[in-house]
This record gives sequence, structure tokens and C-alpha cells, in this order.
Amino acid sequence: MNVLLIGSGGREHALAWAISASPLLSKLYCAQGNPGISQVAELAAIDIASHAAVIEFCKAHAINFVVVGPEAPLVAGLVDDLKAAGIKAFGPSKFAAQLEGSKGFTKDICAKYNIPTAAYGRFTDLGKARAYLAKHGAPIVIKADGLAAGKGVTVATTLEEALAALNDIFSGRFGEAECVIEEFLEGEEASFFVLSDGVHTLPLATAQDHKRVGDGDTGPNTGGMGAYSPAPCMTEALCAEVLEKIVRPTVAALCDMGHPYVGVIYAGLILTKHGPKLIEYNARFGDPETQVLMLRLRDDLLTLLLATVDGTLDKMSVRWRNEFALTVVMAAKGYPGDYVRGTEIKGLEQNFGEDVQVFHAGTTLKNGKLMANGGRVLNVTALGKTARDAQIGAYAAVNKIDWPDGFCRKDIGWRAIG
Repeated sequence: MNVLLIGSGGREHALAWAISASPLLSKLYCAQGNPGISQVAELAAIDIASHAAVIEFCKAHAINFVVVGPEAPLVAGLVDDLKAAGIKAFGPSKFAAQLEGSKGFTKDICAKYNIPTAAYGRFTDLGKARAYLAKHGAPIVIKADGLAAGKGVTVATTLEEALAALNDIFSGRFGEAECVIEEFLEGEEASFFVLSDGVHTLPLATAQDHKRVGDGDTGPNTGGMGAYSPAPCMTEALCAEVLEKIVRPTVAALCDMGHPYVGVIYAGLILTKHGPKLIEYNARFGDPETQVLMLRLRDDLLTLLLATVDGTLDKMSVRWRNEFALTVVMAAKGYPGDYVRGTEIKGLEQNFGEDVQVFHAGTTLKNGKLMANGGRVLNVTALGKTARDAQIGAYAAVNKIDWPDGFCRKDIGWRAIG
């Protein structure tokens, strides 16, 4: 079958790498892709914001299946338009993608269906938001309602920080001036991934990421500076509890609303003294969590994605490697603030070993040279028998890459290693 993958980041490189190994695959295309993805797929210069252009490409190239990687096309309704054109696609509908596209939408579902989460208020008026803040004090969590590339959340330890975050949101920095204010919860955070065909669910795996830019989890939030899988804190009992109390009620809620959720559900969790609670949902695979999941996945990814869309997840199972996987993000100096694009990266042509994969997240080719073209640029990913082994393997590969204008955290995996 011919498959079109939408996206151009590290997540999409990892998905392309896994899909390219499927015996079901005839030809893999990726729009718009990156130089790393071009090693396993044919790149297509389509404007993915133009749904008509995507549909036209699918018809011209006999595409049987589209896999949508990033959140923005999902929230914009690409899957709905593909479905209307008779093209099978993996990912939730525009309505269901509000689980990620609107934090207020998700919190309201949690309230209605008794899904464990932080107490909250939802605001479109700055004055009312300030009044709520004055009543509840700090520490407190301020979230932009819509998509913000992982940068719309402020965990404010003081009222001054909280007020500054509100001013940012209501100035329009993240688009619509709407926010959610949540109680601050204490506990260890983890990610849990589940496939949903609208009725049935299939648990995948757990991971933990590192959101802050600096070692020791310091500095501003980013899209993610590294991740590892599995998450040692997520026991089988906890996974079962999250599935029963959080994920399945959410799937049932969307079904009740007449918009079954079809795709991957990425639950961001916090393990409190009162049990696991939902921080937020993402309506797509994580980035950089996908990179570690794909290294551990033993089964055919394409078969799993097709079963999700076909409504046959109840007939599926999934197997994982026993090894630990860890990925280190190499980012351009200055990220997540102002950073320079167009600096050369050398050394990726070497063989890093069978247990290491380097996924491209923000690269481009210029005159035959590989150049940095984003904030998060490379995901150096390794397998190991233990967390420590995977960490050693990933950083050994990082040290072989010649990119003076890049940087990375030096402590990815510290929670798992202890």
C-alpha cells in the first residue's frame, strides 16, 4: 500500500523509520519531511495547510492511507477532509482533536465524567482571571487554552509570575485570549500512550520526558529536551488504573458526544498522593517520546495504525522490547529563546551502532551540507539493557556529532537511573 506521512519533525522521522519496515508498505511519501526522513521516504513538497493540495496529491499518487503526525493539521480538520474525499487517515477528527486543541474543552469533559484532574477555572476575561488568581494564590498553573507548541504552560510559584503569564496569554501571544487556571499538583509526571478506534482501546507504552531546558530540570519549558521509555514509576497496576479511570471514560465521553476518538491518545499524568491525575491530553504521538517508543516497538506499526482506523483494535495486541530506550535532544544554542538557523552539522554519516538511531527534527540540506533549521534539531536515541546503558549509548553518539552551535542537556534519564 502507498502511505503518506504528514509532518517534518523528529516524531515524523521516527514514525517514517518504523513504517518503512512494514511488509504492508509499497511506497512511503512524506510531506514535507526532512533530510533524515528522505532516507526512508520520498519527500513531497505539499503545503499541508492546504487540505485540497493534500487530497490532490493522494489521488495523483494512489495513496491508500495517510498518517497525520503533528497536532496543528488534526486540530484544523485534515482527517475530516481526507475522510470526506474517501481517503483513509490515522488521527482524530477536528472535534475530537479538541482534547489537545482546547485545554478548557478537556477540563470540562473531566468535570462532567469525573475524570481525576486538577481543580480549575476557565477564562476569556482577564479581570475575572486575575480575581480567581487573587482568591487562590500561588503556586498555581496558568495554561493558554489552545496550541502553543509546548510553551503555553506556566507553573507559577509567585503571584507575579502568574500575572505575567496571564498578561502573555491575554496579549494574544498564543492566539486566542483564553486560559485555564489550575491548582498546583505535586508528584512525578509520566506519559501514557493508548490507541483508540472510537470504542476499543489498546495500551501502548509509558515514557517520561524532560520539559525544561536546563540540567536538573531548570529554566523555561520547551517542547522537550529528551525522553525515555518505559517510565519506571508507571507500574502495571498504575497503567491499569489510568486506563480504567482516565482514558476509557474519555473515549466513552467522545463517543457519547457523537464524535468517536480514532487515533492515539497521549495522556500526560501526574502521580499524586491521591493517585494518578490527568495533566493534559495530546491528540498525537509525543515528540520526543515517539523516538523512544519506536525503538522499543517489536510489532508492525502500520498494522496497528490501520487496525485503529478500521475499528479492529479488540483483535490486536502489541509487543515491546525489554530494553530501555533513551533519546537526547540536540538543540540550537539559544533555544527556546532566539536561536540561529543555518549552522552546519557534521558527522552523521558515520555508523553509530545497531542500537543507536539519530532522528532529524529540524534540519535542511544546502549545497549538499546538512544545516540546522530549527530549535530542536536532532534526537540521538539509543537502546540499552538498563536506563544507564541507554544513557551511555546516547551520549556516546552525541559526542561523535560535530555541531559547535548545538547543545543538549547532560542528565537525560536521571529519574530512571536514580
